Amino acid sequence: MIDQALSSRTGLISHQVVQEFLNVALRKFETPLTVHECRSYLDQVLGPLCEVFPTVTLYQRALELKNEINVHFDDALIIAAASDAGCKILYTEDLQHNQRVAGLTIQNPFLIEK
Repeated sequence: MIDQALSSRTGLISHQVVQEFLNVALRKFETPLTVHECRSYLDQVLGPLCEVFPTVTLYQRALELKNEINVHFDDALIIAAASDAGCKILYTEDLQHNQRVAGLTIQNPFLIEK
């Protein structure tokens, strides 16, 4: 999926996804990545896909979504970012597979048949 998103420019991520990935990669991977490895991944993969950055409007929308659909604020922020960017599919393992929310279809990448 990532290769396709990079080559076709049909995928994007928000700043929050970059932050969460780097935090987990540095601390929680079975073999954590080094700062150099994270920097390389940031430059080659995350940076080219990162197209959504924080605004007050984005935070306001996330607060509305948190209230409307009763999800954690972090998840609401990712939903708001994807929705505001015009995405149709949001890939995440943190929400219900095939759920429709804010104009998005939630897809768990670990449940999609290949």
